Amino acid sequence: MWCLLLALATFAPAVGVSLGASGASVLGLASPTTTEAPVSTPAPRSSQAELSAGNENGTSEQHVRIRVIKKKKIIMKKRKKLTPPRPPVTARASVTTSPARTLDLPEKQEPDCPPLGLESLRVSDNQLDASSSQSFGLGPHRGRLNIQSGLEDGDLFDGAWCAEQQDAKPWLQVDARHPTRFSGIITQGRNSIWRYDWVTSYKVQFSNDSLTWWGSKNRSSGMDAVFPANSDPETPVLNLLPEPQVARFIRLLPQTWLQGGASCLRAEILACPVSDPNGLLPEVPVLGSSDTLDFRHHDYKAMRKLMKQVNEQCPNITRVYSIGRSHQGLKLYVMEMSDQPGEHELGEPEVRYVAGMHGNEALGRELLLLLMQFLCREFLRGDPRVTRLLTETRIHLLPSMNPDGYETAFRRGSELVGWAEGRWNHQGIDLNHNFADLNTPLWEAEDDGLVPDSVPNHHLPLPTYYTLPNATVAPETRAVIKWMERIPFVLSANLHGGELVVSYPFDMTRTPWAARELTPTPDEAVFRWLSTVYAGTNWAMQDPDRRPCHSQDFSLYGNIINGADWHTVPGSMNDFSYLHTNCFEVTVELSCDKFPHENELPQEWENNKDALLTYLEQVRMGIAGVVKDKDTEIGIADAVIAVDGINHDVTTAWGGDYWRLLTPGDYVVTASAEGYHTATRSCRVTFEEGPVPCNFQLTKTPKQRLRELLAAGAKVPPDLRRRLERLRGQN
Repeated sequence: MWCLLLALATFAPAVGVSLGASGASVLGLASPTTTEAPVSTPAPRSSQAELSAGNENGTSEQHVRIRVIKKKKIIMKKRKKLTPPRPPVTARASVTTSPARTLDLPEKQEPDCPPLGLESLRVSDNQLDASSSQSFGLGPHRGRLNIQSGLEDGDLFDGAWCAEQQDAKPWLQVDARHPTRFSGIITQGRNSIWRYDWVTSYKVQFSNDSLTWWGSKNRSSGMDAVFPANSDPETPVLNLLPEPQVARFIRLLPQTWLQGGASCLRAEILACPVSDPNGLLPEVPVLGSSDTLDFRHHDYKAMRKLMKQVNEQCPNITRVYSIGRSHQGLKLYVMEMSDQPGEHELGEPEVRYVAGMHGNEALGRELLLLLMQFLCREFLRGDPRVTRLLTETRIHLLPSMNPDGYETAFRRGSELVGWAEGRWNHQGIDLNHNFADLNTPLWEAEDDGLVPDSVPNHHLPLPTYYTLPNATVAPETRAVIKWMERIPFVLSANLHGGELVVSYPFDMTRTPWAARELTPTPDEAVFRWLSTVYAGTNWAMQDPDRRPCHSQDFSLYGNIINGADWHTVPGSMNDFSYLHTNCFEVTVELSCDKFPHENELPQEWENNKDALLTYLEQVRMGIAGVVKDKDTEIGIADAVIAVDGINHDVTTAWGGDYWRLLTPGDYVVTASAEGYHTATRSCRVTFEEGPVPCNFQLTKTPKQRLRELLAAGAKVPPDLRRRLERLRGQN
């Protein structure tokens, strides 16, 4: 066996051992250098082990010296940041050649098992173990696919598991806790802005008791399979086992890694639960939901088909419309849900959910598709909560703001898309940095004492540069801005993924170039209320035993944070929505896993279902009313509603109706409009459901009445003429 390996390594010094269909080498890569390394090899075992047999036979080891082919040393110059991630690579198990020099390929395998849950945190920290670790921040609990490091190397939140440099036989171990059918492994290197570390090949072993181990074998040779791993830090690489193995424990044993680097990796294990033949262990908990909905990932065509089906099932409460097209021409579809779809009803607030701004953050897209199915079904069933929601609110659901990016991510697959591919639109624009920066002109005007007398504190106009034809504004962004301007939205949430936290405006730091800084809006109390409502009703965020996703423990702050105090985001949709329209918007980071496997969608729906409904109901919090002309009883559009002590105003819609989100308390509210005398009244917001009515009737100023009379060609009434003469005399 070892002679054959040595002969193969010697036979092909320029290319390693022969390549399989996936282009994977058995031991090395092109232009290798060789070093001598001791290898400890367990005795061969059956490829499909039973629980009862796994603990009986001991493991005999034989120590030999072989030539292990390592990747050629890479010399790097000083860099400012890592190179962009390359497309994901899918690799099969190692392939050997027969004496006739023909490829001995593995037989066709069954469909892959779903992920065990390292990335999604279903696998807890105490299920991970390792031979050694360089530090706590590089411990086995950090060996999770797509985990992100903190800003500093050497802290408690580094970006991989890394074995000690002197560890000659490193391994990372996962305890599935139940009999499990292991079918494959996905690996990445270390996430770091300071270092390059990744494993280039590894072996896999299995056990039922963590004492007796057997390895994954090549079918033809019976030798331990050596799997090709990574050639950069970020691209996920999949290896399917030659034969799936049933066991409780699995170990990854790095064999080679980047020269000059360390044995560091992040991983996900593909595994299917199996029944315990001895009945000694409890059954594996099944992820599920009692709702009979379409729990799968939907590409563009499937999404469009599902939205059409919901519309056909509930035609009286739904309408599907498009707000524009992506750079590649895909329509940005919106599902409207209301008892009067297609029209704005006086006094009925407008609410929106937006998902898929980053195309690879797929959970929000699926949650909105599930939400529209759920609302349709429950309305038909007569559910009182849903019925009230749809009769008192007009809801708009945009499941995919960046359909081009999603299609890229969808083609890669949920486990192989990595952390960033598909994030940007087809032009390479990050849509969450693409909205106009209205913060800077507002803050400059405030510093000069111009707000609110000369410069308004609301509905700031688009800067001139932003409206130019050659401005770098994505078509998706332009479409959403026009949508915001067309509909008087009151409340919104922007659904993202990759963390478990709700962040609220401002997203941009007030101090120029500050990476993070607490930057509250005048409506800090309202935004904290809204954020707490979602976080407090999200099952995953409220789990007291959950661990942090990456490098910050947001549970210490109630799972909410001011966006700028997390990291500055100039040009965010949240800030733009607040400063350009009446709409209050927060960002919901839904899950540690940006693109969860579809078998996790039922649980993610249960985690978020009540939060999605409860957040929509918060549009009833505060005051609402209609501003009318006292003489004509006609609503006044664009009247300004100002609340004493809050330096941010809202305006009325075209029918004169308005909604002003406020936390419980007593407020002094003033309504004003051009050509009218202002009116002020006190309004008390309680903890009771429903907005407090706060209506206004405004009287025209004499000057405005005169304008209207003269425009109509009428004579000026004597009383108005005398009043105007008195006013002129005072001047």
